[in-house]
Amino acid sequence: MRVLFLVALLLAATATAPVAVADDGWSVVPSGGGRPSFYAEGAPGAVLQDTVSVRNPSAEPLRVRLSGGSWVVFAGEGAPARTVSVEVPARTRAEVPFTVNVPTGAAPGDHADTLTVRSSDGRSRTVRLRLRVGGPELPALTVERVAVRGERITYELVNRGTTTLTPSLAVRAEGLFGRRLLDRAPRALPVELPPGRRVRLGEPWPDRPALDAVDLRLTVTAGGGAARDAEAVEVRFVPWWAVAGIAGGGAAAGAFFVVRRWRRRGTRTRAKEPPRHEAELTGAVM
Repeated sequence: MRVLFLVALLLAATATAPVAVADDGWSVVPSGGGRPSFYAEGAPGAVLQDTVSVRNPSAEPLRVRLSGGSWVVFAGEGAPARTVSVEVPARTRAEVPFTVNVPTGAAPGDHADTLTVRSSDGRSRTVRLRLRVGGPELPALTVERVAVRGERITYELVNRGTTTLTPSLAVRAEGLFGRRLLDRAPRALPVELPPGRRVRLGEPWPDRPALDAVDLRLTVTAGGGAARDAEAVEVRFVPWWAVAGIAGGGAAAGAFFVVRRWRRRGTRTRAKEPPRHEAELTGAVM
């Protein structure tokens, strides 16, 4: 659906009330006021419309370029475009309409994007765009690639469902003979995972053992427990001096077995030689 291009310039100051602003005082907000970000709902294939407001309270004109994600299209003088340039005169604002074209094959659930506005001198502002596509909600979360690197436990979380998740993590580690090394209760992680997103995270472990065989288990939950997964790995900790000792002992043992095998081989070779027969002089006379 083509939306007619519209940039409405409204005066924001009067002759009796001058406005004092900093040079970097321009801003970008959803039109209408009172909204910190954009939010829309629609079914796959829907075309949703909204307007972004670029405000320029300074005494100089402002030229900006607006861009969005793959679903966002701005109205233009010709065909709709994914980016559009607008010049905002001093002490005014520009109202720039755009559409969100939801693909017909879009997965149900929450989707996130941003609108970015960049000025000619490189400064930029962003506004969040959240969209909920109609359909059944399926929370699904996996924890993968668990490993210990230095004093950190590294892992990856993947949102394999159709709704945005805020995961919690629990960590448990047991050494030899069931000795408890870690038992961290579930805690919320400072990350928000949209559907399909993968993120790599780390968990500090400064007091990890120097010599042990550890069963490490990470459990993640989200959506009030509707999404849950766990990954367990076995980690062996061996200090460098033990590795050096094992390596040295292995080299010595290897040399011992080589010499021993060579000696055995020499003994077997001598055992297989035929007996030597020496001629005996009988002193017979013809």
